[in-house]
Amino acid sequence: MKTFNNLYEQIYDFENLYNAYLKARRGKRDMPEVISFEHNLEENLIEIQNELIWQTFKTGDYRRFYVYEPKRRLAAALPFKDRVVQHAIISVIEPIFENRFIHHSYACRAGKGSHKGADVAQSWLRNEKAAHGAVHVLKADVAKYFASIKQRILIKLLERFIACKKTMRLIKGILFSWLPGLPIGNLTSQLLANVYLHALDIYCKYKLKLKRYMRYMDDFIVVHHCKDFLRKTLRKIELFLSKELELKLNNKTQIFRVGAGDEGRALDFLGYRIWLTHRKIRKDSSKRMKKKLKRYARLYSQGKISLDTVNQSVRSWVAHAQHANSNATRQSVLGSVVFTRSTT
Repeated sequence: MKTFNNLYEQIYDFENLYNAYLKARRGKRDMPEVISFEHNLEENLIEIQNELIWQTFKTGDYRRFYVYEPKRRLAAALPFKDRVVQHAIISVIEPIFENRFIHHSYACRAGKGSHKGADVAQSWLRNEKAAHGAVHVLKADVAKYFASIKQRILIKLLERFIACKKTMRLIKGILFSWLPGLPIGNLTSQLLANVYLHALDIYCKYKLKLKRYMRYMDDFIVVHHCKDFLRKTLRKIELFLSKELELKLNNKTQIFRVGAGDEGRALDFLGYRIWLTHRKIRKDSSKRMKKKLKRYARLYSQGKISLDTVNQSVRSWVAHAQHANSNATRQSVLGSVVFTRSTT
């Protein structure tokens, strides 16, 4: 197994730090801390570079808050300086792992994503049905995934590929700044969470030789025509997760047969309800968007947000909805609110 050394110098290279700053500021240029950082850009980047060279950089203080979509979860945000450093790290180490991730891992990867994952999942359902006359799905996700990641195991998984001690020291400093597990919100958390379950991907693909296995972060499916085969597969996966990664699946794990029409069972995955014949967006997605539009309309009437802000959110949701049979749903959601400025 090839390991990589001499990575640390690439991380603190000034051009890499500048590119990291450009990535970190995307969509955030109007934030006060970004404006402040940009005001003395060269000095701030040189300060980061010196702290990295002399190994005095320490992770800043987290701002903790809750996110409520799709469910209530504790999230965290670091100062802008830390986000620059994390982008610099990711730009160097991500290619090492990206070249090793399996093809059907779809979360937080260039050229992948939920839309492509949904397309592939539906094609698997159709192909399995056509070949065998029936199709079943094992659908599962890890219970409290980010909080359940064991840092000591993650470090061993990273050290299989990263032999650069200074780079590992920097990564450990970020890891140990948050206990237990990984914080939702850190840029590094996305890659490291993928690295952690890459071990499951390899087990499923090469040990169990599953032809139709797909993962999106901690959600995964196995498509097969035989329900008993999936039951046996589930027991093997649960044992592997417990023994090797010290993880458990949540109690929503299911094995079921997928139908062809609205009356049959759909695969609820990647934000869609997927049948053999078509797919729809999830009902809670429509409800959340209606609720968000009502809040936006109230803020817009008070002059607190612009239409550009509203349009950005709407375009994102419409792009998601367009990958499903959703004409009527889109009309219902987008026509539910009228935006007007208050005259008082």
